[in-house]
Amino acid sequence: MHSGTVIFWLQNLCWFSKMSSHGLTMAPYGLAYFRIIFFAGFLNRSLRFQTVQFTIKNSPAKLTLISRRCNRRLGTRMWRRGANLEGATANFIETEQLFEFEKFTSSFLQIRGSIPLLWEQIVDLSYKPRLNIINHEETPKVVERHFHDLLQRYGETVVLDLTDNHGDEGQLSRAFATEVEKLPHVRYVSFDFHHICGKGNFDNLQLLYEQISETVENQGYFLTNDVGNIVLEQNGIIRSNCIDCLDRTNVTQSYLAWKSLNSQVQKMGAFSSIDCISMHPDIYERFKILWAEHGDEISLEYAGTHALKGDLVRYGRQTVSGLIKDGMTALSRYYMNNFQDGIRQDALDLISGHYSIRRDGPSPFQLNGFETFSYLPVASVLVVGSLTVTTLTLNQASRNAQHFVSSVLWAGLAAGVMAVIKANGKQFCSRPRLCGLL
Repeated sequence: MHSGTVIFWLQNLCWFSKMSSHGLTMAPYGLAYFRIIFFAGFLNRSLRFQTVQFTIKNSPAKLTLISRRCNRRLGTRMWRRGANLEGATANFIETEQLFEFEKFTSSFLQIRGSIPLLWEQIVDLSYKPRLNIINHEETPKVVERHFHDLLQRYGETVVLDLTDNHGDEGQLSRAFATEVEKLPHVRYVSFDFHHICGKGNFDNLQLLYEQISETVENQGYFLTNDVGNIVLEQNGIIRSNCIDCLDRTNVTQSYLAWKSLNSQVQKMGAFSSIDCISMHPDIYERFKILWAEHGDEISLEYAGTHALKGDLVRYGRQTVSGLIKDGMTALSRYYMNNFQDGIRQDALDLISGHYSIRRDGPSPFQLNGFETFSYLPVASVLVVGSLTVTTLTLNQASRNAQHFVSSVLWAGLAAGVMAVIKANGKQFCSRPRLCGLL
């Protein structure tokens, strides 16, 4: 367990307590109710933070990112999608950007969370499993419960849906829009990130900001002056989501945080009204690295790998080395999601208390006939072996008809095994056994 995490959290609790003594009945940053769970030596923690320090006009400044993960739907990327019946969503995280300069302190809150419908994406060995929207009579109530909770905690909510407008994502996005449009005090904005910001066109996020700039400025941020008095309070929240609420969401949230930070620094008098942090390379580089590392930390907890599109945050463009790294990360995610995340999900459900052990009940890990043996390694050996023998016999097929027949038989065996694997893909994948999807 990282000792700095505990110390920082206690310092903020003391600061919140001090603010409460001035008549504030809730945490000044709009802190929602999050149970903080620490797993010693375990990857998943509900609180993450990163800090960078720099100088503005010869005065020290500090920028900190704090992520608070809600544990009501804690889990891994493919086994915790969407919402449960209570309206709690997967990968729901409150991110707070704290800025400290010359006794001024400002804070800007954003949230992310999976699309709050009942939906699933079960791994089946394919690279991108199909999305499935679960038809359930409680769906409208689930969405209503989710946003009622957000309105109670944060106030006016703006939803930034960054999913594609076509394919499975488009179908899910349209279903989400239909439900949200029924709700008061919630604004829905669709932004096809892949289409508009494709090929690394990071600057096109300005098109999104132009749609919501007035709302973002009206919501504002939290600010205390040099004597500790509250000058401004944030009234409302931006809720961003893509499918995983990782890569596209990281890029978008970092952009909104950059916009807000410019306003905060100008309000404190450190910058003029036409100045911004991107005009100061040293500060801007630290800001971008901070957000990129923040995205990696969140992605590690949910997907088991670093975030994709990190170059967009670090450099504002995609690099060749970044493309190679993203390709390796995508392969790692594929392996983790298909062959490791079922066990990880069981561990999270057990440690977080979502699963209760019954001494007199049957073991949830009791395997059926198909699962008593791991068929995937055997099937893989058969496929590779068949293809290898097919290649060798084909080289000799021109000299001997018998070798040609052998090649056809081995190729047929390889094709048959591959067909069986594809048809039973879900059976070959690691899946949780302790708790259901909802």
